[in-house]
Amino acid sequence: MTQQSASGRYVFPPPSQPSLPVRGTTQLFPVHRIYCVGRNYAEHAIEMGHDPKREAPFFFQKNPDTLVPDGGRFPYPDRSTDVHHELELVVALAKGGKNIAPKDAAACIFGYAVGLDMTRRDLQGEAKKLGRPWEVGKAFEQAAPCSAIVPASQIGHPAKGAVWLDVNGERRQTGDLSQLIWSVPEIVGHLSALFELKPGDLIFTGTPAGVGPVKRGDRLHGGVEGVGELRIEVA
Repeated sequence: MTQQSASGRYVFPPPSQPSLPVRGTTQLFPVHRIYCVGRNYAEHAIEMGHDPKREAPFFFQKNPDTLVPDGGRFPYPDRSTDVHHELELVVALAKGGKNIAPKDAAACIFGYAVGLDMTRRDLQGEAKKLGRPWEVGKAFEQAAPCSAIVPASQIGHPAKGAVWLDVNGERRQTGDLSQLIWSVPEIVGHLSALFELKPGDLIFTGTPAGVGPVKRGDRLHGGVEGVGELRIEVA
């Protein structure tokens, strides 16, 4: 007979709810899923060896418990010697649904944040060659550092503004939200045709050119104009 936990219902205590702070408040934003858009800036698509034409967007996921808060530490992961930074605008949804029209996307968005899609590039590359999923390269522990969420009620819905990342004070990535191949409303529309979106979902919208490796001791500082900044140390 299964031993019950102190809660009386679970075989062991369930994990805590992954969440992010809401800037300027004491509230927390509970995270449901993390979706990521691949190759959504033309120059990044080119640097990764792909055609930057406006092909249909594609998506992958990270686990909610891989979030690392602003100012935290990113432990250099096991089984990799080539871990890359990818700085991105993050969209936080307060409403969901299926087949959401792009014109209705803004009504679903609670706010925005700055995130890092940390990537074990060597393991991702091996998976690509073998035609396998990317989880080993993208969904490992602490793979999703993210800033506090700023409500759209305070900043609106940014469609342009600088996107940048410095490593140890040296500029590595630079771009602009206006360079997104697929805009945020279009991303929400495409994604909601594939999955039923839920309140609490995060969408990492893609990274500009300049992705590259990090090493232990590196200090990463990036931001999205009008949204915020994110600081992480590689441990």
